[in-house]
Formats: sequence, C-alpha cells, structure tokens
Amino acid sequence: MIVEIRCGFAPIVLPQTLDKTMSQRKHLTQIEVERLMVATKGSRNEVRDRCLLLLMFRHGLRVSEACGLQLSQVDTDSRVLHVSRLKKGLSTTQPLRADELRAIKTWLIERRRMAPEGEAFFVSERRQPLNRRTAWAAIRRYGELAGLPLDTHPHMLRHACGYALADQGADTRLIQDYLGHRNIQHTVRYTATNSARFERLWR
Repeated sequence: MIVEIRCGFAPIVLPQTLDKTMSQRKHLTQIEVERLMVATKGSRNEVRDRCLLLLMFRHGLRVSEACGLQLSQVDTDSRVLHVSRLKKGLSTTQPLRADELRAIKTWLIERRRMAPEGEAFFVSERRQPLNRRTAWAAIRRYGELAGLPLDTHPHMLRHACGYALADQGADTRLIQDYLGHRNIQHTVRYTATNSARFERLWR
C-alpha cells in the first residue's frame, strides 16, 4: 500500500511501515481481550464463553483447536493443558494459571449439570460439541457488546497471544514453540513490531 501526501507541489509518496491502521489490524490488545471477557457477563453462556475466550487467548488456540478440546486434555490436578495443534503444528503441554483453573472448574460444574454425552470439553446448549460457527458468532457478538473498534473474530485471540508474549519479552523461538509454529517466519511478526526490543539502543 502506498500513502500519498500532497503539499502544494508534487505528491510525496511514502511506503507503508510496520504500523497498521485500525482497519488492517488482525489482533486484539490484552486490554481488548479483557473487555471481550467482561462482555460475556450476563449472557446465556457466560461461564462457558468466558472459559473459551480465556483459554484461546492464553494458549493461542485456533477456533478448531478450542472446539476440538477433549476432557482428557484439560488436567486440573496437574494444572496443565495438553494442546493438540492442527496444520501439522507442534503439540505441547502448557501450564494453567490460577484464573484459568477457576474458569475451567466453574465451567466443568456447569458442564456436569448439562450431562452431555461424549468427551468434548466445550459443548453447546444442545449438549453437542461446540462448533466453529457458534464460536465465531459469539466472539463477534461480544466484540460488539464490548464496543471494540474492529470486527472481532476468533483468530484475533491467537494473534493477541503472540503479541502479548512478545510484549513480555519472550524469545521468538519460545513463542514459536508455544504457538506450535513449524516455520519461525510465522512467529517473527510478533517480535518484529515490539518496541521493547529497541530499549537498549541509543544509550
């Protein structure tokens, strides 16, 4: 994309930089993720959806990975989540934080009350495994309720995870393994635009 500025003479043509406009942004900030989760309050599926959003963000889950979670992958005793990556990604075992455990246990109480068949971790009101379309619609709706400045979709939570880890100073290789990327080029986007890596310059 070329940006053209007119200043009374010939137009000055500027190349697009790493900074993106709001309409081009494909991730949520950590604050926006928090607003998204707050927007679940009072909804019909508040407990499930809050847990869904939190796990998708903290573990960089694709919507299909989240919907495909099985009970056996969520180990509250050992406090770990066994992440099975799609697209030939690297599957890993990742720690669960205290707030994640609370959200999971609250959802499991609700899930047991529903008494669904099968081992799907996330289920719909019809007691069937949660499908991608339902997750997409829910996340879009919560984005609207939260008043976010862009159309929200599930993959923004995966990108939000990558950028949040980069903001915390995580190494590119570590982020690569955490998100299950086979190609590090898919990971570099998160650290390339992170301002923290320039802090030691110009001392």
